[in-house]
Amino acid sequence: MDAKPRTRPLRIGCASGFWGDSEAGAAQLVRHGDIDVLVSDYLAEITMSLLARARAKDPAAGYATDFVRTTAALGPEIAARGVRVITNAGGVNPQACAEALRAAFAAQGVQLKIAVVEGDDLSEQAEALRAEGIAEMFSGAPMPAKLLSINAYLGGQPIAAALAAGADVVITGRVVDSAVTLAALVHAFGWRWDDWDRLALGSLAGHVIECGTQCTGGLFTDWEQVPGWDDMGFPIVECDADGRSFVLTKPPGTGGLVTPATVGEQVLYEIADPRDYRLPDVCCDFSQVRLQAAGAQRVRVSGARGRPAPPTLKVSATYADGWRLLGTLMIGGRDAARKAQRVGEAILARCTRLLAERGIGPFGETSLEVLGAESTYGPHSRAQGTREVVLKVAARHADKAALELLARELAPTASSMAQGITGFAGGRPSPSPVVRLFSCLVERSRVTARVSLDGRAVPFEALPPPAVGDNALPPWPAEPAPPHFGRATQRVPLLRIAHGRSGDKGDSANIGIIARSDAAWHWLRGVLDAEAVAAYFAHRAHGPVQRYELPGMRAFNFVLQQALGGGGVASLRYDPQGKAYAQMLLDIELDVPADVLHSLG
Repeated sequence: MDAKPRTRPLRIGCASGFWGDSEAGAAQLVRHGDIDVLVSDYLAEITMSLLARARAKDPAAGYATDFVRTTAALGPEIAARGVRVITNAGGVNPQACAEALRAAFAAQGVQLKIAVVEGDDLSEQAEALRAEGIAEMFSGAPMPAKLLSINAYLGGQPIAAALAAGADVVITGRVVDSAVTLAALVHAFGWRWDDWDRLALGSLAGHVIECGTQCTGGLFTDWEQVPGWDDMGFPIVECDADGRSFVLTKPPGTGGLVTPATVGEQVLYEIADPRDYRLPDVCCDFSQVRLQAAGAQRVRVSGARGRPAPPTLKVSATYADGWRLLGTLMIGGRDAARKAQRVGEAILARCTRLLAERGIGPFGETSLEVLGAESTYGPHSRAQGTREVVLKVAARHADKAALELLARELAPTASSMAQGITGFAGGRPSPSPVVRLFSCLVERSRVTARVSLDGRAVPFEALPPPAVGDNALPPWPAEPAPPHFGRATQRVPLLRIAHGRSGDKGDSANIGIIARSDAAWHWLRGVLDAEAVAAYFAHRAHGPVQRYELPGMRAFNFVLQQALGGGGVASLRYDPQGKAYAQMLLDIELDVPADVLHSLG
């Protein structure tokens, strides 16, 4: 147990951004990162339902098995180096995860204290919440009659309590992704849970590294600048006790790239209003965050501000909504795109007729996309005369048998429709369950976090946020008059003057755009507004679009509602998470003043 708060910097490395990330991260950070704490994130919103299904089949399942395997293999080194481990890999069964890891450590003669954080599972309260009329926080829809999972997002307080009790490893269920990093900082430096600016800074540190190598050059717009994709450096945050800033870096000698631009793109990833980023422990304002190079492969991040935590906690529930099927065919030759479109329409027409003959209703939703013909770009497609495309056919239905029929009707196209159809080597696709997300807010009093260490309860009671009458955002600081630009212009893609990153939250997509110069920022403020982005994505986004500004980073964040066809595994689209949306927007052509182009150097 730590006797007193430390004074030297704390180094925290993140080894996983999702369940399925490279297993090389943990070993790289433990052996070459000189880290004090190893954190990892395994839980996407839909992952909880998949783990719940696994636990329903096997009471000993329901956690991320990858974590146990990779961590157990490093057990002796983790113990020898004194590295603490914090993860949400416990999923819906953190106790089973802890037991599996404990057994794997024991087999190697490793003795580490393992703590478990629980209390996020609200399954026993589902009926009561439904009876109270809890509604979906975005659509207002009522709670579904039957849920697969329902979990509240816990914060960092119970994790910090586990560390204070002497835990070497802390395994949690559903916690907000950044909490594993924030808790380590609060524990190490003795920060108070009402020190809002430090909590915001620590949460930003967690947000930046929670997706692994996405902040060290992964997914970077200027991808040709990034070396060593085969050995990407996993991220490390280095933070001092004062909590005013942190440095983002990576292990020496590894691939990747750490610059203000690579870090900035991750700051914008999967957020909405940067001035009101609500977490269980603090409401964050990232609008004035600043990024500054601090040496080779080092970026200093500062400027995060915090306000009291919200009175409610976010809850993510999942529920089943029938079945979906997605199949692909390759089609080659002249007019490949037109042939593919006709093939897809014929497949759906044939299956609709066959379903009617069997007394089965039509598909609830269908989707045709011709990949290679830029069909996802809609009216902005520039593909002409392509001779090789992939046809994606997808449908949703309440009856699994209807989709099994669709799967059987893909192959017959090779002998009854266009020449050049191929791509059957992988066999027939199989229907998969449609899982939808239901998000809501609940009072904190409904959620009781529990902490145990090696099977023994650790006394813990969360500190509630203060009762705040007015937690309104502060006014924007005074802004200087925009500069004047000359009349001479040149038509160039947005990519020339900005870079960006896109992601998802449920059925919403966000696109972060970062100007490459001060002049580009000022000019884009008057040109790239919410209306322009809504018009550009009118064929994909069917809800409102909001634009938020981050002057500290010369950035904008656009949030597109109802933009992903349901999102996650509920969507029939080939890009259900909007991962390519930033690339699409960066290709928009604008008449940019010559003054702005000159400012790029």
